[in-house]
Amino acid sequence: MPDNRTEPTPGAGDETASGPAASEPAASSGGFKAWLPLIVTWLLTPVLAYVVAIYVLLPRLQKGLGVPVQAREAGATKSGKAGPEVKRESYIVNKLLVNVAGTLGARYLLVSISVVSSDPDFKAKMEAHDPQLRDMACGALATKTLADLEKPGARNLIRSELIAGFNNILGGAVVQEIYLTEFAIQ
Repeated sequence: MPDNRTEPTPGAGDETASGPAASEPAASSGGFKAWLPLIVTWLLTPVLAYVVAIYVLLPRLQKGLGVPVQAREAGATKSGKAGPEVKRESYIVNKLLVNVAGTLGARYLLVSISVVSSDPDFKAKMEAHDPQLRDMACGALATKTLADLEKPGARNLIRSELIAGFNNILGGAVVQEIYLTEFAIQ
């Protein structure tokens, strides 16, 4: 056998064997720490979604629809029967006559509405803006086709459009309810 062959010394063999074994505990110690961001994200996502929906999205939707904060709170106290009765006033807008869209003037719609609010200056505001309110109501009603008016939820859609339009003209969430007291298509 050749003499130039070197044999590993017992101390050198131990170092090479302990090298890979020393790296194994370091890799297994990060198991929980590696999953921690995922677990935190998984737990906080529903909480964040709820907070955004309640405190950001709902107030924007209610503002866009013209639902006042006071009206929601008043509804809550009425259901709990723990508040004084709010005096509600109504104002009647009689005989709005408009042509039904798409009929070339052959058919018309006759509507009378009753507008309800608990605002103390409600009647004065309605009388001051009566021509603008009538124009807005006629404009909204004149865009409806015969098919639109015959749909099952047509009256509720008209109510919500009129409430939003009236509140826009009156400057704030003054109008709370609208009743269609007369609704005739001829």
